[in-house]
Amino acid sequence: MANNFHPKEEVTFLMVKPDGVKRGLAGEIIRRIEQRNLKIIGLGLERPSRAKIDGHYPKDANWVRRLGEKTLATYQKYGYDAKKELGTEDADKIGKMVRGWLLDFMCSGPVVKIVVKGVHAVDMVRKLAGSTMPSAAEMGTIRGDFSVDSAAAANRDKRSVHNIVHASETPQEAKHEIGYWFNKKEIYDYKRTDEELTF
Repeated sequence: MANNFHPKEEVTFLMVKPDGVKRGLAGEIIRRIEQRNLKIIGLGLERPSRAKIDGHYPKDANWVRRLGEKTLATYQKYGYDAKKELGTEDADKIGKMVRGWLLDFMCSGPVVKIVVKGVHAVDMVRKLAGSTMPSAAEMGTIRGDFSVDSAAAANRDKRSVHNIVHASETPQEAKHEIGYWFNKKEIYDYKRTDEELTF
C-alpha cells in the first residue's frame, strides 16, 4: 500500500526506561532529539503498572520464543550453562522467563513517554538510540554513551538489560504504541522556528 505522507510528517514513540529516569537522563535524551531537528509533540511522566507494561510488549508465541532463542545464543556465545543457571534449555520457557524480567524492570519506576515527529522519525530516533545491546552501541548514541550493560550480564543476574530507552521499530509499531500510551488530547503539533530554514 502506497504511503502518501511527506517524510517530515512521520511520528514515532520513544520511552525513557526506569534506568534512564533514575539516572537523570531524560533531559539529555530530549535535548538530543530536539538538536536533530525532530519535534517533541507528546510528553509525559508515568509510573506504569505491570498490567500496562504487559500490554505494551508482545505476547505472541513467536516473539517469546525469539527472546528465549536470543538468550540461549548469548549463553552459548559466552560459554555459560543455560540449563544450570535457568533450569531449562527450552526456548519457550526461557522466553517467558526473560519477558517476566522485562516486565519487572519496566514497572520498577517511572518512565518518560515521548511522541517525536520529523523527517524519517522512526529511523532517526533509532539511530540516536543506538544498538539495543549497549555494549555493542556506537559512542555518540544514547545507549553507547550512557550504558555498558549486556545480555550476558543481565541473563546471569536474571534481569532485563538496562538499555536506557525503548524506540519503535516501524511506523506501524509507532502508531500502535502512541495510541497505547497517549490519547489524542495529549499530542500537540506546532511549527518550530527553524522549520522554514531546515526544510
